[in-house]
Amino acid sequence: MTAKQFRELMAARGRQGGQPTPAAAAAAAKKPARKKPAGDPGPPSTPTPPAVEPLLAGLPATGRHWTLLMPYATEMLTSNKRYPHWSIEHRIRKQLRADATSLIGAKLVPRLQYAAIYYVLHPRNLSRSRDPLNWAPTVKAYVDGLVTPNPDLPRLRHLLPDDDHEHLLGPFPLMGAPVKTGYARMSLVIAELHGPLTSANGETVTGTGTSTYRN
Repeated sequence: MTAKQFRELMAARGRQGGQPTPAAAAAAAKKPARKKPAGDPGPPSTPTPPAVEPLLAGLPATGRHWTLLMPYATEMLTSNKRYPHWSIEHRIRKQLRADATSLIGAKLVPRLQYAAIYYVLHPRNLSRSRDPLNWAPTVKAYVDGLVTPNPDLPRLRHLLPDDDHEHLLGPFPLMGAPVKTGYARMSLVIAELHGPLTSANGETVTGTGTSTYRN
């Protein structure tokens, strides 16, 4: 029996006995294909600003208002993302806070006593559903940066005396126009409110005499 005939015989026995052939064994030993990295979304783009009038119409006793397109960020915090180490999330949150603080002087947003905030998500132009509420951790960092510009001086406040329910209504999530290129962006609509957000003045944010937040 020649060497070639022996190899053919062993291959035939392997197929009959359920053993993998050398070719099949080699294929099984291959490493699983790696997931392709997400494609480059392209350069940052400016989305269409949100319509403010319908938002103001749903608020009580509004005054001035400002629309802030937040600085472009390649990383934002979402409620469904888990990080391998807390330091990564801390770094992103710190940057988001700093981004919000940088707009205080540029937009000349004054110190207010009461305000309502809407946050408008401008998603990437992809065919899938999105829930803007998932971006609440990003908005929390933005509001912290607007209210407390210096985290080392927590008593130093800018936008509001505090971001509690006595001074801030919201933030409320909304879906905005998508961006054409780049990663998702976010706009904040800040509306000045006249009067407390409780029944201290006989009215509430619902327009009735019954307290919304406390008895």
